[in-house]
Amino acid sequence: MKLTERQQQAQAVLAGPATHLMLYGGSRSGKTFLLVRNVIMRALKAPKSRHAVLRFRFNAVKSSVVLDTFPKVMQIAFPGVTYELSKTDWFAEFPNGSQVWFAGLDDKERTEKILGMEFVTIYLNEASQIPWGSRNVALTRLAQKAMQEIEGRAPTELRPRMYYDCNPPSKSHWTYKLFHDKQDPETREPVKTPEDYAWFQINPSSNRENLSDNYLTTLSGMSARMRKRFETGEFADATPNQLFSDEVIDTWRVTDGVLPDMVRVVVAVDPSGADDVDNADNDEIGIMVAGIGTNGIAYVLEDCTVKAGPGTWGKVATSAFERHEADVIVAETNYGGAMVQQTINVARPRTPFKKVTASRGKVARAEPFSALYETGKVRHVGTFSQLEDELNAFSTYGYTGGGSPNRADALIWALAELFPGLVRGERKKDEQKLKPRIDFGSNSFLGL
Repeated sequence: MKLTERQQQAQAVLAGPATHLMLYGGSRSGKTFLLVRNVIMRALKAPKSRHAVLRFRFNAVKSSVVLDTFPKVMQIAFPGVTYELSKTDWFAEFPNGSQVWFAGLDDKERTEKILGMEFVTIYLNEASQIPWGSRNVALTRLAQKAMQEIEGRAPTELRPRMYYDCNPPSKSHWTYKLFHDKQDPETREPVKTPEDYAWFQINPSSNRENLSDNYLTTLSGMSARMRKRFETGEFADATPNQLFSDEVIDTWRVTDGVLPDMVRVVVAVDPSGADDVDNADNDEIGIMVAGIGTNGIAYVLEDCTVKAGPGTWGKVATSAFERHEADVIVAETNYGGAMVQQTINVARPRTPFKKVTASRGKVARAEPFSALYETGKVRHVGTFSQLEDELNAFSTYGYTGGGSPNRADALIWALAELFPGLVRGERKKDEQKLKPRIDFGSNSFLGL
């Protein structure tokens, strides 16, 4: 494989003198390929050396790196090199005795085992999802002394390296503060050796020859916020006291489609004050589907939001009810009152229905669920660009987005139904028997 011009420039940075090197930018730009390639090159140069590729969740590093990028890099860049992959301890070993270990920081037992070793290379894949404290713990294991052996040259010490990559989060994230501002993210003190921190931007447009036209078209059709992150690879301005961030949503996002059985599924509707006649000028009707699994985790399953009058949105909501085998349709009745329930009954008679009334503002209703997102108790199944735009605009100071957050409002109603203890105070004893237990403890061993 021939590197593109921009990838060659990135490689020149990676081959430079800095100890900490980060590639950032849009999605599918070749960041992971380049960094895995460099990890392997270092492993092949230094016999019996150890290297680690870490991500926040093990399932993510397994699916995206171990079973995808790593074998592709070996096939394309090192076709004559063999390796053995242990699917018990999850490391690749080369004939020279060097090993590349793969781990997720959410697995306490495995993380303790891996971080009991020393490495000469550590690669933090999707660093935007990894807490600052976790990075610092990993840094303490960048301590192996390894000698590189190049034919015709005397052995020399392989300098320890720490690699990072990310789709840029907000400027409040530690990756921006460390690499751009050259500051300790906690103390705000300047780093002692700023020359040791180098970064390079690389975007999918620079990898065009290796991408389909359809993929680039998909990126260009995203919202401005999502394009900034995944297409043009720019760090977003920080939203003060943000309730829901891209980093948190990404950390827990379900990308492999593997879900537990659902204990309860809810279709939630946030209607407008439109009349009974379908009208293209009506406001969007937020319609979200969410369920809670046998593991006590809630999953956002589908966004069915539609811009239409009751004659249409009623059918959309009840179709979602049937498709997901839902238990109930929940709808805000501040606007429409009895009309909302009538709309549901006309579309599908005798559909289980529950009225909810907003007695507090949008932010007050949303704030309790921020902690659920932080601890991975709410996860998005796939990407919901418009919903995530709305969630990103919520802060403790108010809603900063344009228009009305119809999707987010509907989702909050769904989550309130799935986690009634958050909005009703202490649960009744009979509810505790019926509903999955909410554990607010961290799923992360290293400091989420």
